[in-house]
Amino acid sequence: MMKTVVATAVLGLISSTAYAGAGQSANTNNPHMNPYAPAYGHSYRHGAVPTREALARMHAFASTQSGLTTAATGTETLSYGGGVDGIGVTSGTPKVYLVVYGSQWGSAGTDANGNMTLSGDSLGAVPYLESMFKGLGTGGELWSGVMTQYCDGSAVSSGSTTCPSSANFIGYPTGGAFAGIWYDNSVSSPSNATAAQLAQEAIKAAAHFGNTTAASNRYVQYVILSPTGTHPDGFNTSGSGFCAWHDWNGDAGVSSSYGDIAFTNMPYVADMGTSCGQGFVNGASAGKLDGFSIVEGHEYAETITDQNPAGGWTNKTGSSYNGQENGDECAWISSGQGASANVTMGNGTYAMQSTWSNDTNECDISHPIVTGGTGGGGGGGGGGGSGQLLGNTGFESGSASPWSMSSGVLCSNSTCSGQSAHAGSWFAWLDGYGSTHTDTVSQSVTIPSGNTSATLSFYLHIDTAETTTSSAYDKLKVQVLNSSGTVLATLHTYSNLNAASGYVQHSFSMNSYIGQTVTIKFLGTEDGSLQTSFVLDDITLNAN
Repeated sequence: MMKTVVATAVLGLISSTAYAGAGQSANTNNPHMNPYAPAYGHSYRHGAVPTREALARMHAFASTQSGLTTAATGTETLSYGGGVDGIGVTSGTPKVYLVVYGSQWGSAGTDANGNMTLSGDSLGAVPYLESMFKGLGTGGELWSGVMTQYCDGSAVSSGSTTCPSSANFIGYPTGGAFAGIWYDNSVSSPSNATAAQLAQEAIKAAAHFGNTTAASNRYVQYVILSPTGTHPDGFNTSGSGFCAWHDWNGDAGVSSSYGDIAFTNMPYVADMGTSCGQGFVNGASAGKLDGFSIVEGHEYAETITDQNPAGGWTNKTGSSYNGQENGDECAWISSGQGASANVTMGNGTYAMQSTWSNDTNECDISHPIVTGGTGGGGGGGGGGGSGQLLGNTGFESGSASPWSMSSGVLCSNSTCSGQSAHAGSWFAWLDGYGSTHTDTVSQSVTIPSGNTSATLSFYLHIDTAETTTSSAYDKLKVQVLNSSGTVLATLHTYSNLNAASGYVQHSFSMNSYIGQTVTIKFLGTEDGSLQTSFVLDDITLNAN
């Protein structure tokens, strides 16, 4: 059947109805109802890290109330919120942009490792955080593995507490989550920036980095770093009780023409000393920066598991949203299971807190990497950056990123007539026009050294109007390219001669490319007559 697009897929645009507190009834289990919780009276403070003193007051108050706790009644199990604007989790490789907000940071420089330094940053918090995000996903760290058990997409029902293998799982940040840093010294950071001002700064940063489409912001978060001595949203003022929080622009009441923008309010937490984690793991002398990595790690983990709150994974009782995310349930544990600890990455060691793990029913600081195909939110690989390495494997985000695609290739069951997905609703349709045409689908991926095997797998359906049984007129090449774009290998060439009903799974060894960064490319070419369609779905690259 010749390819026909029956509707234009407007990808990732903000829906006309943003989340506005659905389900946030006056539930006694809701920390928004605990007067000592930093979210009390401030519904936009999602995943707010309470100061250590505020957490103690929250627990003390809860102990005096019938049925009131700082988490859900019973277990702390997280469940899926169904997504907001089609976004539940960061179901691809997470990208973090650091935004150094305000001229008060002083003069900028660069350290020996290429990290930004600032004269107004006496503790070196900015280079420390930049280094931490560069380190995530390196050195075999498995702190990130805890989050990979969570998912979103059409295969996941609202209220689910486990993930089917066909879901879109949070990506492991192979090679680092750091995507860029910007010092915005064009303005002074407000003394007490509002949530709206922080959201506006995040949108401004998106423009600076060229992320001006919904697709380019789908797997992205912006960390707004405020300088010492400032009080973003009342930080370090009487009654604020928080160290940081995260949100997205729509919930903060700010419109965006770049799609939904996830951001974190990250104050200069050392201004609150031990209240926000200074010395919490490594002691007063060696742990001056502990609070920065513990608090920002908390917000990073919550953003990727609940990117547009509360459409991702949160603690609920029935239909009532309790305000707890994966980091909240494990905040400021000092001993025993789930205690904060140093996590070793490829470029150093960082103090981190644990996060909630549904499949082990506890706060974990490490966990095997979970990928699609493992089933039920459990299992998965482990070790040196193993597991599923590609992002958006089933295209279920509704956008191309992180794939690069020719125009018209990304399709859904409702927007393209004549083909359908292998699983879910989205797929890639190359060629099928019945005229001379070339389509491509590609993604760059790093296969970490230390793995012993790597396998590329995908589902392919081919149909054709060609009648020949001997001539390959239309072809699909599966190629591996190096970082310069040179073809290292053509793993296989399919053609109109391989047409068959339904999808067929194909797999190829990628062992020769372990330790390298390569591009997986599907190249479809069609001659001047009689269409052939090459339909791809569920493309994975698993390393162990």
